[in-house]
Amino acid sequence: MAYNITIFGQMIHFISRLDFKSIVNQHKGDHRIRKFYCWDQLIFLLFGQFSKRESLRETVLSINSVQSKLYHLGCRTVKRSTFSDANNKRPYQIYQVLFYRLLSQTQKIAPKHKIKLNRKLYILDATTIDLCLTLFPWARFRRTKSAIRLHTLMQADGSLPVFLNITDGKVHETQAAKSMPIPEGSYLAIDRGYHDFNQYNVYINNNIRFVTRMKTNAKYQVLETYQTNPDSPIMSDEIIEFTGYYTHRKCPHPLRKIEYFDKEQNKVITFLTNDLENTAQTITDIYKARWDIELFFKTIKQNLKIKRFFGTTRNAVLTQIWIAMIAYLMISFFKFLHKTKLSIQQLFRLIQVNIFERKSLKDLIVNKIIKPPGSEFELQFCLFNF
Repeated sequence: MAYNITIFGQMIHFISRLDFKSIVNQHKGDHRIRKFYCWDQLIFLLFGQFSKRESLRETVLSINSVQSKLYHLGCRTVKRSTFSDANNKRPYQIYQVLFYRLLSQTQKIAPKHKIKLNRKLYILDATTIDLCLTLFPWARFRRTKSAIRLHTLMQADGSLPVFLNITDGKVHETQAAKSMPIPEGSYLAIDRGYHDFNQYNVYINNNIRFVTRMKTNAKYQVLETYQTNPDSPIMSDEIIEFTGYYTHRKCPHPLRKIEYFDKEQNKVITFLTNDLENTAQTITDIYKARWDIELFFKTIKQNLKIKRFFGTTRNAVLTQIWIAMIAYLMISFFKFLHKTKLSIQQLFRLIQVNIFERKSLKDLIVNKIIKPPGSEFELQFCLFNF
């Protein structure tokens, strides 16, 4: 039998120690540190993510109980107070930079999206994480609670987050959208919460096509009407121009309005886009792809520790979020590498129960099944007599 290091150890090989050391030196993360280095902090927090530990105390207790398996990970045991101080003081930017370096590796092997376009498709949306006002006063959202918001730009290929803007809950989507580095010549599917005529004008001037849902109270005039199939769910397809004084000044370009009947929801949805070339059905399919980012938010909230935090300072919270995103990239990388049909959620569950098992990571991911000796009838007979 071939010798394997632990599943966790095989996954850690995805991260270059040399690159990580250069990032740490750049931000002086290990300056005057004698025992618990940034690498130790990274390993401990990744362990907390993959094993779904509920608290810092539980994480330290669990990983310190397997001292013999820490050697090949390049770390050592730690006291809870030391771990807590590291989360509060080590710059979270170390793990932010590491995330983007790992992202570039993962993007190279990400599968293409099922919608075939001559532009790269991106999806823009945000999710809010509620916090306790007493413990997190720096993130005050409303009078009685705190919150942070993850503004996410996700590429449709592989459902990978390519840019994260983590803000207080009070920052509106339209404000966060201005800082999103959307590549020129791309395609963007956005939620109605990002409705901003100034931003639409910026997209058009940068050769960015977008599709979103149209506000019901917008004033416009119809410039041209396209013919639609009566049997199609496309109810209307028109070229319009906004007539409001301020609206027209902000966005003087002609846009396309498409009315689509959604049978599942039994309602009419109105789309707004600057795409004057693709068919109306293709544009509706592009907007439906926005559901991928909702699945992404659901996956990270259910499988990663981003709703309960190991520290209460802003630095500790951001550190944990960026390492959670690194854990997501690691799972995605091995999913793409081995071309498994298992979902991200299923892979997280497999890693959780096998994290310190000495077996092949590839066999685990591709769900390789070893049949027990004997026929199926013999196995059933033994179970019955047992």
